[in-house]
Order: sequence, then C-alpha cells, then structure tokens
Amino acid sequence: MTLLTSLFGCTLQSTKPLLNTVTTNLVSVRYASKKSSGSTRNKPINLKPKHRGWKVQDGHNVLESQILATQLRPRFHPGLYVGFGKNGTLYALEKGKVMITCEQINPNMKRRWARLNYAGRENSVIYKKHFNVIPEPQHDRFLLIDTV
Repeated sequence: MTLLTSLFGCTLQSTKPLLNTVTTNLVSVRYASKKSSGSTRNKPINLKPKHRGWKVQDGHNVLESQILATQLRPRFHPGLYVGFGKNGTLYALEKGKVMITCEQINPNMKRRWARLNYAGRENSVIYKKHFNVIPEPQHDRFLLIDTV
C-alpha cells in the first residue's frame, strides 16, 4: 500500500508522467452473441400414462362393446366374439364370459402391419394370447309366429 501511495505522490510532484500514453476516449460495448433464453438441455415432460394392457381378466363377465385390452403393438389377438379397433383395442361384440387362450398364429406377411410387427420371424412358430367371449346361453322360451 505504501508503494502505491509513494508512486501516486511521485506522479503528482513531477511534471513528467511516468508513462507516455496516449489516451483516447473510446468506449467498447460488448453485445450478446446469442439470444438469452432458457437452457438447452432436454427437460422432462410430464406425459399422462396410457394405462395399456388387460382391462378384464380371464373368467370375468363383460357387456357388449366393453374394452378388454388396449395395446400399442399386437400383443393380444381377437378370438370369438371380440372386435379389433383401429388403434389395437380389443372389445367385446357380445355379452358373456371372457376366456383367454394362447394360440399359434400364422401372420400374412403380404400385409404391411404383419411385416412391421413380425419381421424376421417368418419361419418361426409364434404364440399369442387370444381374447374370446363366450356368449351367455339364450333362453329357450321361443314361440312360433303362427301360435301368437
């Protein structure tokens, strides 16, 4: 600290400056090279879960058009009295009891969806779960139209 005060006092007393410098009144301004925005790392997105899978277990009773299973890829296949929706949803066509079986499938590889889902498995045996609905027995109290 004393060195700085002596240096400053020396420059004030002498008429010659210690350093020969040319001073210019230039002001440099630094602008931002990028937009200031949020961070660039990928933030987690809170997606709603889809809850795909079985909706009805084996042996349960279902109503007509009740959803049995939802899926993204063909994990489950429709059996008796079961419909197959555009998005892979399996639904009951009749009121009855659900029965799930494991059966061998033979996909038609000329179809695009079969090539997408079963590519490389042409000569292998493929087993898949099939949802079946066994309809409830109808009543046997029928009358002929002539007798009514």
